[in-house]
Amino acid sequence: MVRAGGDTYLIYLTALDQEIDIVNGYDTGADDYITKPFSLMALVSKVNALMRRLSKVQAQIMSSGEITVHMKTMQVYKGGDEPVTLSKKEFSLLLYLWENAGQIVSKESILEHVWDIDGQFVDDNTVTVNISRLKNKLGTEEIANVRGLGYIWTGKVNKN
Repeated sequence: MVRAGGDTYLIYLTALDQEIDIVNGYDTGADDYITKPFSLMALVSKVNALMRRLSKVQAQIMSSGEITVHMKTMQVYKGGDEPVTLSKKEFSLLLYLWENAGQIVSKESILEHVWDIDGQFVDDNTVTVNISRLKNKLGTEEIANVRGLGYIWTGKVNKN
């Protein structure tokens, strides 16, 4: 993992555009991965989108049901003291679902907000797989599939 602390955000700007390079970039903790050549306006938009997403998460501790997230340390707990290890994308996916709790979010919206501003390099099966992993790791039924429309976090999210 490249990231040392929860206050660091990482965007790769690189000429490496093979799928394995992109996957490795995200697996090492990248918040975004941009290949050269790139548009300066697109880069600025991606940075702005990241900053908007991060500014929405101002609470120190968030919870829903038995799941608690300590935002400062980016730690997730289930049932009080049981830590849950999530990948960077699973963590971002959880936060995006919580930001939109009670609302259906489409796979396209998840791809746009969690992976890449224009959905490059990933497909909607990526969302399905990561939703499944997240549900299994958290042991929750609060993530519901709304057939043909997307996903919804059915629990109430508390921000402290």
